Amino acid sequence: MKTPDIFDLYTDYLITSFSYTTATGLSGLVDNKISHDQITRFLSQQDFTSKELWKVIKKTVREIEMDEGVLIFDDTTQEKPQGKRSHLLA
Repeated sequence: MKTPDIFDLYTDYLITSFSYTTATGLSGLVDNKISHDQITRFLSQQDFTSKELWKVIKKTVREIEMDEGVLIFDDTTQEKPQGKRSHLLA
């Protein structure tokens, strides 16, 4: 599968999920047509910064933009109750 296709599939998966999302979960959702390793490699190949995200979504945002509307992105991380504390997360 081509990178843009994986990107579209992965972002749709994130948008439509109501719970935790994982590469393994997405792979299972598409009947393993894309392995979790392919998804992980795709996500590891570059930094997905705010700037990169804006380049991808700018056209769509401008098409649906309204004066009274607000678009909010939340990059909050949540601790797992069963997980060990990490010094990397504040």
